[in-house]
Amino acid sequence: MTRPIFGRVVPERWRTTGATAPGQRTVGEPGTARIAVDLLGGDQAPAVVVDGALRACRADPSLHLTLVGPAEAADAVLAALKPGERRRITTAITATETVNGAVRAVAEGRADALVSAGDTRVLVLSAARELGRWPGIRRPALTAVLPTAAGRLVLLDVGSSVDPDAETLAWHARLGAAYASVVHHVSAPRVGLLTIGTEPGKGDRLRRALPAQLYDLPLPAGARYAGLVEGGDVVLGRAADVVVTDGFTGNVLLKGLETAYALTGPPSPDAEPPPRAALLLGVSGTVVVCHGAARGPDLAAGIALAADLHRRGSVAAIADLLRAQRGIAHD
Repeated sequence: MTRPIFGRVVPERWRTTGATAPGQRTVGEPGTARIAVDLLGGDQAPAVVVDGALRACRADPSLHLTLVGPAEAADAVLAALKPGERRRITTAITATETVNGAVRAVAEGRADALVSAGDTRVLVLSAARELGRWPGIRRPALTAVLPTAAGRLVLLDVGSSVDPDAETLAWHARLGAAYASVVHHVSAPRVGLLTIGTEPGKGDRLRRALPAQLYDLPLPAGARYAGLVEGGDVVLGRAADVVVTDGFTGNVLLKGLETAYALTGPPSPDAEPPPRAALLLGVSGTVVVCHGAARGPDLAAGIALAADLHRRGSVAAIADLLRAQRGIAHD
């Protein structure tokens, strides 16, 4: 049963183009991915979101999109598609609360995952309320992937918990280790804690106290705490497979490195760059968050990431891994 949303919600007006009646739970065909897209999310929405939705739809013939937003933005997508492609589009027409509308599409079973470049705080609160948090999780973590000289690195949090406590960062270590194992197939991931130096006692009060807890913390997938890491270690990727930090520092680091890589190229030019999007870990659903400044290709990559994570059952697999490691039953 879907929990109520507090506050005034403008009901969506559903159209018949590939649409399912509100409240009716459906299951997609094998291999398909039904992604709810927030048309008003982002600094340059809806134009860049329309562009991203078109790119994603044309690139993946098994992709089905639920477009949540104003009629004119949804019509722009439909008008640019061929008749056969339009059958893979559902629209939920609403002028406001598009983030909540996209979350509800997942909560009610009308979509398998959602993508938004909207306000992170609103999205996290809505996803936690409507989809539910995993047991033990108080603050879900935005989990991003960065290219490094050694391959790829999982960085969390990158914007959800800007002022976490020790228990939150300990959960980030668990979540990041499970992500690296399930999504990147890393054996016994190494988890590092980001701070200003690798010598013991470096950092603020929280980071000075946390290493003792992380050394003793059981981690999933045979992961182990590898010690303190600096910003340079994030670029090199040799000290850790997962780097844990607060959402404020992680967001600053992520945006700085992404801008630097856009100007100079990634540290490993042969590696395919990961999508500029983050998975919200700790809620019972696949929620992908793009930058507010995302462009059309970034939105398309975020949609492709959400579809891939759904098809691989990644979020459920991460939850199962944590449950097996800690004896916690996830819904």
